Amino acid sequence: MEFSQAVDVPAREIVDLFTATFTASEGAAEGSAIGALADDLLTTTPDGDLFTICAKDGAALVGCIIFSRLTYAKDNRTVFVLGPVAVGTDRQGEGIGQRLLNRGLAELRAAGVDVALTYGDPGYYGKVGFRQISEETAAAPFKLQYPHGWLAQPLRGAEIPPLAGPVRCVAAFNKPEFW
Repeated sequence: MEFSQAVDVPAREIVDLFTATFTASEGAAEGSAIGALADDLLTTTPDGDLFTICAKDGAALVGCIIFSRLTYAKDNRTVFVLGPVAVGTDRQGEGIGQRLLNRGLAELRAAGVDVALTYGDPGYYGKVGFRQISEETAAAPFKLQYPHGWLAQPLRGAEIPPLAGPVRCVAAFNKPEFW
C-alpha cells in the first residue's frame, strides 16, 4: 500500500471514489453531493489551500482524504479542516482510513500547519488524536448541525488557544449544508 499526496492521481478517479463510497453508505443523493464537493475542492481550491492524500494498492485507488484551509481573520495560525474522507467499500475495516489520517496529519505538521479541525464522529477521529471542542475555541463557517462532532487536533503544542476572528473556508465548503 502506497500513501502519498495526490499529485499522480487523476481528479476523476478521486471524485469517483468519493461518489461510490458515499452512495454505498448514505444513498445516491449523498454520494452525488460528496462527489460534487470533492470535484469542487480539487478544481476550484488554490494549491496552497489544499492537501489531498491518497492510498493506492498497486494501480487501484483505495482511499483518499482532503484537507482545506480555514482562515481566521484575527489569527495568524495556519488551520486546515479535514473532509471528506473515503475508503473504498471493499477495503473498509483494514485500517486504511486511520493510516491515511496519520499520514495527512504528518504532512500538515511538516508543512507548518498549527491546527487541524474536522467535523465528524468523535469515536472514529479520536483514534488519531482529534478531540471535541466548542465553537468558542474555533468558530465554524456556518452553524453546526451537530456541534458534538466539531473536533480539533493541535499540530504544534499540546493545547489550542481559541482561534480569533471570523472564519472563512474555501469556496467549495462555503455552503451551510456541509456544516
